[in-house]
Amino acid sequence: MVRRMDQTADSSIAKAPREPTGQAPMVLQVLPHLGPGGTARGAIEVATAQTEAGWTALVASAGGDGERALAKIGARHIALPLDSKNPVVMGRNTGRLARLITDEGVDLVHARSRAPAWSAHAAARRTGRGFVTTFHGTYGHGSWLKRRYNRIMTRGDRVIAISNHIAEHIRAVYGIDDDRLRVIHRGVDPELFDPGKVGAERLIALASQWRLADGMPVIMMPARLARWKGHTVLIEALARLGREDLRCLLIGDTQGHRRYRRELERLIARRGLVGVVHLLDHCRDMPAAYMLADAVVSASTEPEAFGRVVIEAQAMGRPVVVSDHGGGRETVIEGQTGWTVRPGDPDALAAGLAAALALSSAEREAVVKAANAHVRRHYTTPRMCAQTLATYREVLAMAAPKT
Repeated sequence: MVRRMDQTADSSIAKAPREPTGQAPMVLQVLPHLGPGGTARGAIEVATAQTEAGWTALVASAGGDGERALAKIGARHIALPLDSKNPVVMGRNTGRLARLITDEGVDLVHARSRAPAWSAHAAARRTGRGFVTTFHGTYGHGSWLKRRYNRIMTRGDRVIAISNHIAEHIRAVYGIDDDRLRVIHRGVDPELFDPGKVGAERLIALASQWRLADGMPVIMMPARLARWKGHTVLIEALARLGREDLRCLLIGDTQGHRRYRRELERLIARRGLVGVVHLLDHCRDMPAAYMLADAVVSASTEPEAFGRVVIEAQAMGRPVVVSDHGGGRETVIEGQTGWTVRPGDPDALAAGLAAALALSSAEREAVVKAANAHVRRHYTTPRMCAQTLATYREVLAMAAPKT
């Protein structure tokens, strides 16, 4: 069976132990860029854990806003064109990374994306260093050529999957040895996503900005405007509920998908939901936003690799209604912290929303306690980082990395 890192840890919020003086490893993470997205966020979070444990953290990428975050924690960024898929550039990146590994004394290389993984794997093997990869998604694998390109992510001495869903995909499509596969779920910052730390002034400011009436139920769906995220399914579900005494907030950047946004606006109008459903831009204070919600929805019509929104909402004690597939459903305790519903089915989603909105005060308080405890037990950033560093130690302890 695939080894799940969370099975070996206790219920506390795990943190990586500090390495004894003189034994601190140096780990190089490679990824395309440090712009928005879960890949860059994960790299920064793990680099933070490395520095806190006394390790030396290096990150190589084409750069981005995350460089400032790395500088603040004492990690170093090395600018390389690792976002390129040009074979010539990738070949040159192999030499650049090999020199970096040798010059800096890097002990282990961790690749988080396919293009830089090809260069990083060759450099790690050329220099005799351990190699780790993280699967952040299923990737397109419809042809032999695509599967061959993707297969570099299975070449790690350890291969990290961010959910059981991704681990099952790796097994089914690539058939790698389960001894090398580690499931390490992504996590949320328990200091940031803490209901007790969201003051009334933050709630009032958001409620005023969004013009939310006191006492009116709020359904929230934080998701970028991409068709597969299921916005239309939620709108159709709300039409089936037939309630005008609630507000639904669709929170997410348009990201250039203006045509899709206009399509959603037309659907909202056709279903008579103009006063109910509101399209909002990205929110900078999501902990406070979740606190305003009576139910949080993840309606993806395609499986999520993990589904960070689902654990963020539960961390804030909000009941969730989640499509029953992918990584999202793994993080829900059915009937206790939320409900899973048939993907792409407005009737099923409407039923889940009705159940969430019908909770009594006592039942809602039980959800708050169960959801918060569930996330703090299994899905925190410190836990994710501790498990990642434990995986690094496994590879560092190997006498000779595989070729």
